[in-house]
Amino acid sequence: MTPNSQEARWREALEQALAGFLKTYPASAADGLYAPIHYLLSLGGKRIRPVLALAACEAEGGTMDAAMPSALAVELFHNFTLMHDDIMDAAPLRRGRPTVHTKWSENAAILSGDVMYTLALTALEGTPAEALPDVLRLFNVTSREVCEGQQSDMAFEARQDVSVEEYVGMIRLKTSVLLAASAAMGARAAGASPERVDAWYRYGVNVGLAFQIQDDYLDTFGESGATGKQVGGDILSDKKTLLWLTTEAHAEGRNALESWAGKHPATGTEQAEAKVRAVREAMVKAGADQEARCRMEAHVAEAKAALAELHLPEEVGSWFEGLAQHVTSRTH
Repeated sequence: MTPNSQEARWREALEQALAGFLKTYPASAADGLYAPIHYLLSLGGKRIRPVLALAACEAEGGTMDAAMPSALAVELFHNFTLMHDDIMDAAPLRRGRPTVHTKWSENAAILSGDVMYTLALTALEGTPAEALPDVLRLFNVTSREVCEGQQSDMAFEARQDVSVEEYVGMIRLKTSVLLAASAAMGARAAGASPERVDAWYRYGVNVGLAFQIQDDYLDTFGESGATGKQVGGDILSDKKTLLWLTTEAHAEGRNALESWAGKHPATGTEQAEAKVRAVREAMVKAGADQEARCRMEAHVAEAKAALAELHLPEEVGSWFEGLAQHVTSRTH
């Protein structure tokens, strides 16, 4: 079976299980509690977290059934965070469609998100009994860490002294730990030892770090036709990404950022294009783009090192190596 056909099998099984799980919580057009959940999940997404849980479980000799509760839980939790993040960001669109709070209301999105988190815990109840305590413990720790990461991200908006190390710590909590937990929970569901679960966690956290840095890179240097969104959004909002902070560490780059900071022209205007162009040029002069790529490659190398500790058969390990490498070459 090829890596692509393996992934297709995991995704198909996940979608079937997700549809079956949601049937227990049907939604009507007038429903403001479960309908938003069905709606948000119907918008699709990469589904990389639940797929990673299934893949790690099978790599450890388990079955998809053993890891499916973890897969459902991490996908439900991830979408719960998106539902609430969209409120905090006042985002009108999610994957090109109206966000839940726009389509219904902020109150509906808050309550629907709350019950979505509860459903994630409900899904976990199906975890094999011997693995459930460890899986639940990791899920709860991860849930708390994701909230801590979101709080740091919001706090950084009002600070002028954010360091690169603080930023990396923030994206580790906000993004990477859920990927790490997905792999570790899947492995534990298969009965993997603590040492192997730890290796899976380190693999996932480094894939997650590389993934988020690439997201930052694409927002600034990607092509809008490939990313599906307006390139330069982070620049227009003065977001303190790795690229911004690396540029800020250089005197010339700092001057360029300070000359544009606080100016938030409407997207698509000449001034917006001028800001994106000027800041992007400053980032390149400061070597921020190359620094981002170096950090991504370093995290990919660490992910592969953790994977090597597992001594997986080549045909099994190739998918995980490909996933780690893909995050630095993807265009969206």
